[in-house]
Amino acid sequence: MPELNANVLSLIVVVMMLGFLPFVAIAVTAFAKITVVLLIVRNALGVQQTPPNMVLYGIALVLTVYIAAPLAAQLQAIATAPGVQFETLDDWLLIFEQGSGPIKDFLVRHARPDDRAFFMEATASVWGPELSQNVESDSLPVLIPAFLVSELTRAFEIGFLLYLPFLAVDLVVSAVLMSLGMMMVSPMMIAIPFKLFLFVAVDGWSRLVQGLVLSYS
Repeated sequence: MPELNANVLSLIVVVMMLGFLPFVAIAVTAFAKITVVLLIVRNALGVQQTPPNMVLYGIALVLTVYIAAPLAAQLQAIATAPGVQFETLDDWLLIFEQGSGPIKDFLVRHARPDDRAFFMEATASVWGPELSQNVESDSLPVLIPAFLVSELTRAFEIGFLLYLPFLAVDLVVSAVLMSLGMMMVSPMMIAIPFKLFLFVAVDGWSRLVQGLVLSYS
């Protein structure tokens, strides 16, 4: 009977972890930043649904797995260490405590100090003095929102810089059409081929992917 209870508890914990997996993929990995940058680049090109969302999400997922591979290897080493058991709730809590160390290191490296300081200070007013007194600057409830805000900020910074060359192409095409008196011609129809040519000529996809991956080095 105790063995059956342990198996049931392990199954429940595994099912709960699978349910939280999409949240973890967005909250503590590079997925959000990479997705936002790819979507901004597509909008800057003006090609609407090309590449489709499924393709962009697939690229973001593959790059996220690649970037998170060292972290996943550390977590696997902790979970498969000799003597580790998954029978009681205390065993699972111990594994969670040990596994949170590498996750915290990753979040600390990529969360901006200003965002961490804000969420650390906000705990006193939002959570109250009793709950906030046990919260530290490297606690997951502080690191996760700070990391998310930092990732979104960097994503929009990258998107802004990538948008500028395409905006310049739109302005030049619009000015040329106006000077030629071709007001009835849509500037977008003429600008898109030039933007695609520019993006392909500079090997845009490879450079973009390389830059996103190396931003986590």
